[in-house]
Amino acid sequence: MGTVALARSGGRPFGTHLFSVWPGAAFAATAFPVRCAPGDNLALHVAVAQAPPGSALIVDVAGEPEYGYVDEILAVAARTRGVVGIVLDGCVRDVAAIAHCELPVFGAGVSVREAGHDAGGSVGRQITMEATGPVPLSVRRGDWIVADDDGVVCLPRGQVSAIIADTMSSISREREIIDAVSAGESTLDLLGLDPSRVTGWEGDTGRPADLAAHRSRSRALNPRRDVRGGEHPAMRSRRGSCSAVTDVYGGDH
Repeated sequence: MGTVALARSGGRPFGTHLFSVWPGAAFAATAFPVRCAPGDNLALHVAVAQAPPGSALIVDVAGEPEYGYVDEILAVAARTRGVVGIVLDGCVRDVAAIAHCELPVFGAGVSVREAGHDAGGSVGRQITMEATGPVPLSVRRGDWIVADDDGVVCLPRGQVSAIIADTMSSISREREIIDAVSAGESTLDLLGLDPSRVTGWEGDTGRPADLAAHRSRSRALNPRRDVRGGEHPAMRSRRGSCSAVTDVYGGDH
């Protein structure tokens, strides 16, 4: 169950600037939030010592990303103590060593600048991360975090079951579409797209003769959009649910 499908179904994506330190890294775990003081990783060392095994450290670096907050020592210590992944909106260093220890780490860049170890911070408290979209992403202890090569997504606690159920339906629909495309059907038809809106469109690509049947199939495979280009009622409902999640988790409580 990947981050793309989860984000489509109500999961909240982190900023697009985050990347996997090594290809193929992935995890799904409950969040243990960390806030570092600018240029300092003392809070990360405390979090490694305190976080429950099986959790992931989600780290806010207080708007000062240009330091190597996570290095080989922290990565090995975290892995040894049962931390399953780290996400931070700052830089890392010792990239090859982190890859060697196989701890999934997602960061905003690489920096040789060493972070300090004495300026405080917080652990286990709500933090705010940069998100993909206009609303900053608040992360609380116990939220579920899923990360893979496509990005990082937060599933707010209390919403996890609903998001996963919708994601499973979405994956099933997508598989049907992929099978149909593999059999030679057009994505224009399957997704109910209107090619006449594109300058240079030259005509039919083999649309089904029975347009009503085509529209019915398109709605079944792609319920987020009807074939006339409008928004499907299910999508409007889901968007409302996501707005409610944003209202609850978007600020300090």
